[in-house]
Parts: sequence; structure tokens; C-alpha cells
Amino acid sequence: EVEALWMGYKKRTLEETMMNSDGGKGMFTPSCCLLFSTLDRGTKLFGGKSGYESSVASDFLPTLPAFAGFFSNGILGKLDDTESGSLNTMVHGSAAQYVLIGSKSRRPIYSPAKAIWDEEQAAKKEEEDAFEQNAPEEDGQPTERTPVVLEERAPRSKDGELILKRREIHSGRAMTVSAVEWSVAEKTATPTSVLEGFMWDKETEVDRFRERVPLQNLVSQCKLYTLDPSKPSPRDWIGPVMHAAEDGKFVIIPECKRMEPTTGSLRKRYNVAKLTKQLTLAGAPAMSVNCDSILFGGSLDDIPKAREASSSAAVELSKTENDGVVVPPILASDLVLYPYQLYKLRLAGADAVNLVAGSLAGKDLLYLSKIAQSLKFQTVISVTSEVQIRAIASLSPGSVSALVLSNRDLEDFSFDMTGQQALDLLKSDALKEFRAKHGDDVPVLVEGRVGLIERTDDKGDTYPEQYLKELKEAGALGAIVGGSLATLNGEDSGKSFEELAAAC
Repeated sequence: EVEALWMGYKKRTLEETMMNSDGGKGMFTPSCCLLFSTLDRGTKLFGGKSGYESSVASDFLPTLPAFAGFFSNGILGKLDDTESGSLNTMVHGSAAQYVLIGSKSRRPIYSPAKAIWDEEQAAKKEEEDAFEQNAPEEDGQPTERTPVVLEERAPRSKDGELILKRREIHSGRAMTVSAVEWSVAEKTATPTSVLEGFMWDKETEVDRFRERVPLQNLVSQCKLYTLDPSKPSPRDWIGPVMHAAEDGKFVIIPECKRMEPTTGSLRKRYNVAKLTKQLTLAGAPAMSVNCDSILFGGSLDDIPKAREASSSAAVELSKTENDGVVVPPILASDLVLYPYQLYKLRLAGADAVNLVAGSLAGKDLLYLSKIAQSLKFQTVISVTSEVQIRAIASLSPGSVSALVLSNRDLEDFSFDMTGQQALDLLKSDALKEFRAKHGDDVPVLVEGRVGLIERTDDKGDTYPEQYLKELKEAGALGAIVGGSLATLNGEDSGKSFEELAAAC
């Protein structure tokens, strides 16, 4: 009966459209639907189907921006819209009533969600246009960025770690206007390190996301997402990496990112889909996608784009390969400070997540790793010091899927171009303690200018391959490389990956 009601409505609407001389432009267009249903018309009445009456209306009016209503003890109205005297307005004890509301003046429907989406698309297009205009056209070289210069050294604790504030501090001053005294906020705090400023900007970004979609709604979306069999589930990111290292090879894991904080854009044109396809066809076992928009110029949309492009490339490659092709899983690289971000990454289709140990207190690291496990993510943790390795070692075994030793300095985000920082961490007592608790099966990777750092061999020759050899001998399973892929062969990152992989 419910479906018959709406079929009749759609039929009548279609007839009116065909009879209307202007093609239906001046017809009534609903902008909201109200549903009033009596208390007996719940899940049991419709055979266990929850929200049946509202879902039918949504199916017949898919573009309706607003839907509301409530259960009631009775419904006031006629059984239909006829003028029969026997069908007067009355109280019905078991019934459902739909009320469609629209503009009498035929004003176009305003959808807040569509308005927000249009604003985001316009901002994204403006950003892309600005990037296209600023990219040099003559020599084809990437855009340079002014290095970050701090006025003074950042404060550090006794163990050498950066002292970080999780929220930017604002103070106020009194200002009197007529008889009213106002408190005016002033932005007096300045970050003491690039990492601290990065954290403040990231917190502001997450706050904007929360204003649009509260955490409770986002969690509900994730639950529905996981129950939908048509949606992708997180894939095994560590497995293909370990498989690639079975023959004793040093594994190269490519990273897709638009820019570096210290140098600027890495490529003249950044197309994550094209880049992912090149790397998949080149045989990458897994890959990382930097989706941070603050320092690295990425976007959350880069993850589904990369996932779709790699899947298409794998299908294309399988037509010529007899052994079968594995679609490379994706590690989402971002500065994760809140569980909210993990839920966003789950909806984006990431397979694993990266946590930066230097930005998280011990309790936050524990909490986020547990949330990641509940979302079926594999957790990769990046460290820059022995103190951070010992903090990770305190986590329960099995909560860390992989460890990444970085050559980056979190104070100004520059790199140790000698590569010694990662080598020292590989040989440290802290890493031995970590392996003693978590086992030798946890892969240890290196990141930070791998493929560009040159080391001198016993004969006095200096070349990048020597650094790869030293990392392997020190116990590293592989490396995550990003900037070197763009530097070695320009736009052909697939060729750069093949050269680095062959050198291992």
C-alpha cells in the first residue's frame, strides 16, 4: 500500500508534466517531506524492515534535501484527496501521513549539503588553477619553496624531545564601545617548531570537519560503510611488503605526495591517478599516499583516486602477466591527532594508517592505535629518536604493524642529508628492546631522502646505492621513497621506481 501510494503520486506528477505547456517548469516541486506515522507502524509491521515508510519516500524522491517526522497516537486527515462526502477529515488510529512542502513561488530548492559541496569544489578549482598558474612553464622544474627559518631553537625536554602544545593559545584585551565592554581575542601565541605549527593547523582543520559532520554522525557512517558488502575493506599492507623481501631484497615502497615543506612542489603537474598507475605498472608491492593538505598539498580525495587507478592498472597488467597481479595496498600518510581522522580515512578507503610518534603523547598513541585496530587498519608508526622507539615499545604486541625510522628533523622538517640518523636508530639499543618485545617479524623501514643520499664506499666512490646497502646491512627491510621518484626521472616515476628497485 505504501508503494502503491507513491506510485500513484509519481504517475499523477508525470501526467501533469506532460500536460503542462512549459514542460513542468512551473509545477509544484517538493523541498521537504514530513512523515507522521502511528505507533503501531514500526519494524514488526513491515517484516523487520527498519524505517520502511521513510525509505520508500526517499526512493521515490531521491533529490529531496529534507526529510523529517515523528510517531504519533493518531493521524488527522482524509484517506485520499477525493471530494466524496463519506471521506471527511477524521482521526485515524492506524495510518501514515505524508506531507510534501514546496515553494509557492517555485523558488529553486536550496540544499545545504549541495551548497557546501559547491563551495568545496570552487575552492579546490581555485587552488588547482592557482597551482597551474604558479607552475613554471619554461624549464619544467618544480616550484621552489622558501625554507622555514625559526627565530630560535625550540624548547626540548631533558630527554631531547620537542616540548609541544596541543592547542594554540589565544588571549584577549578589553575594548569599550559606548556602554558595552567587549573582550577581543588576539592571536599572541607563535609555534616554537614547525611540528607544533603543523599540529595547530591540523587541529583547526579537524574542527572545521567536525562542524560539518559531528563525530557521532561520522561513526554511524563508518558502521553503515562496513556493513555494505559493495564497499572496500582494508587490505593487507604488510603482507605484500614482506613477500617482496622474501628473496633478501631491499624493498622500495613509493610514496605519492605533491610537495615537501622545505623545498616546495616536487612535480610540475601532480596527478595522483597517473602517478599511481605508473607505479602499479612498474611493480610496486605497496604504496603510500600523503593526503595532508597543510604542508604536503595533498587531499583526502587522493586515496580513493589512487585506489581506483591502481586497481585499473592491475587489471590492465593482468592481461599480459600469467602469474597474476596483486593490487598494491595504500598507506594513508597524514598527521593523525584525533580518532575523527581515522574514521575519515576509513571512509576514504585507506588500507593502513601512519602515526607520527613525535606528535603524540603515550596515552594518545595507545588510544589511536586501538581505534585503528578496531577499524581493521594496520598501524605504521614513524619515529625520529630512540625516546620515541621506547615509547612505542610500551604498546601491546601486535598493535604495531611496521616501524618507520625517519631522517627528518621535526623541529624544522628538514632532512639529515647524511642519512646517519636512520642508521644510528637501526643500530640503537632502543630498537633491540622494541624487537625483544614485539618480535623480529615487525618490519623496520626507513624514510627521508632515500635514493638521494649518497654515501662513500670502501674504494672512496660516492653514490646513492651505497646508502641502500648500508641500510640493508643494518637491518632495514626496505624504504619509503617519495622525493627521489620525482627527482631521478622527472614525470616518469615508474622508471625511477624500477631503477631504485633494481639497485637493491
